[in-house]
Amino acid sequence: MISAGILADLDALLREVAAAEIMPRFRNLSAADVRTKSGPLDLVTEADVAAERTITAGLERLLPGCFVLGEEAASEDPSLLERLADAELAVTLDPIDGTSNFAAGVPLFGTMAAIIEGGEITGSVIHDPVCGDSVLALRGHGAWREAPEGARTRLRVAEPAAPARMSGAASWRHLPSNLRARVASHLPRVAQSFDFRCAAVQYRMVASGECHYLLFNRLMPWDHAPGWLLHHEAGGWSAHFDGSPYLPAHFGGGLICAPDRASWQALRDALLEV
Repeated sequence: MISAGILADLDALLREVAAAEIMPRFRNLSAADVRTKSGPLDLVTEADVAAERTITAGLERLLPGCFVLGEEAASEDPSLLERLADAELAVTLDPIDGTSNFAAGVPLFGTMAAIIEGGEITGSVIHDPVCGDSVLALRGHGAWREAPEGARTRLRVAEPAAPARMSGAASWRHLPSNLRARVASHLPRVAQSFDFRCAAVQYRMVASGECHYLLFNRLMPWDHAPGWLLHHEAGGWSAHFDGSPYLPAHFGGGLICAPDRASWQALRDALLEV
């Protein structure tokens, strides 16, 4: 399994590239620097492309022979997704998660990476380029926040609660139409629901105990592999809608994250059952 030193080097790489390629372009994009991919809500900027290119080159030096699955590369060549399940050593990479926020000048975005060995997520980093801190997780060794000056704070999920006392993010936009209507109509069963258009921010919140739950349907690995490990190592419980465990090569099946198994089940029943 990867060492803590490799994880620290990955964090340093993300911090360096964010400072060089992302933040100088924040609130400095021209119209020509932003374009759409699959639809009007799916944006990519010159910062995404430049950061992914530079981080990928750094990863190939840091972890020789690794397969790098970047969001923008996979957008250009979707067949890359098929290589993830069989890769001995892979890194998923989202250079800017929350591109819509970034392009709008909203400071809610992050740079995300996860290391996957033999199909198991063993390390992850989510870096906040605006605040300059990162949250990290190492399989079997917990999760923590690392400040720019190096101070560390252990992360722990919120205490379990009944759905009526839970706050969190329910990303219902990508749900099938029948389930989307059901979840939307059931949101009053929880205390609060929000969506910051950024999995990086929301995974940081749930792993830090700043909210109780997350619900997603579309599971691209660069969006969820880093946050899944972070939440897991902070003591949380997560599973697909049917209760089966999440794997980075699963691109569907939904995902619910909660403080523990009992609160997961209660939340699932509250939001998904008729």
